[in-house]
Amino acid sequence: MSISIALDGKVALITGGSRGIGAETVRLFCQAGARVAFNYRQARAQADALMAECSRAGDSGSLRCVAIEQDLATPADGRALVEEAVAAFGRLDILVANHGIWESEDVPLERMTDAQWRRTLAVNLDAVFGLAQAAVAQMMRQLKPAGGEPRGHIVFISSTAGQRGEAFHADYAVTKGALISLTKSLSSELAGQGIRVNCVAPGWVSTDMSAGALADPAVGAKILAGIPVGRPASPREIAGPVLFLCTPLAGFISGEVLSVNGGAVLAG
Repeated sequence: MSISIALDGKVALITGGSRGIGAETVRLFCQAGARVAFNYRQARAQADALMAECSRAGDSGSLRCVAIEQDLATPADGRALVEEAVAAFGRLDILVANHGIWESEDVPLERMTDAQWRRTLAVNLDAVFGLAQAAVAQMMRQLKPAGGEPRGHIVFISSTAGQRGEAFHADYAVTKGALISLTKSLSSELAGQGIRVNCVAPGWVSTDMSAGALADPAVGAKILAGIPVGRPASPREIAGPVLFLCTPLAGFISGEVLSVNGGAVLAG
């Protein structure tokens, strides 16, 4: 007997989908049969290329992937993006809140500006509130599937920084820790309604956002020394666990934080 991971008939919204972890998640979800909407802010060329790659018509000739230009810095932005995704595909079954910002420069708390603090919380947390609020409302309007299948899935992307903090990046760590708390709160609130809420907490991943730190001889060596596996993850190694959490194979998982960090959270 073969086992397949299929999301045929499902609609997913993946934020920050034009590059890095988000782009790989878009690819995997499309390969699994889902129709996918994702947002971008500035990377128009990358978003268009990914949409063209993933939106090849299936047997029905239907659109499989759409890119939506949408900044995410307020709850209203999040609600607007969900509305656009539903307008494109008529429903929403999965939300993956992947977007976020991380200042590559180390900033001690006494030098961190109000502007940096507020900007990080606005993008990494305020917009997620709006996304989750609108996604839950949409999922609740849809008929609950028969046979005990979940009505919907929400996956927040946190970080090892949210689990143990990150010196000189307190703004980022605070937002990622809040997403872990939000996961547990919404799971308790929504599991009985058929909506599964979980979280993936990556460690260091080879993306544009982390490239500068990983390439720095001194900083990069220190980072690798704290990862028992000996290397950063590839974006696909994060996207795979996200996909799993949105399949029937994970139908009894709710409120969990899946650490995907090469053992780093246990080291040091």
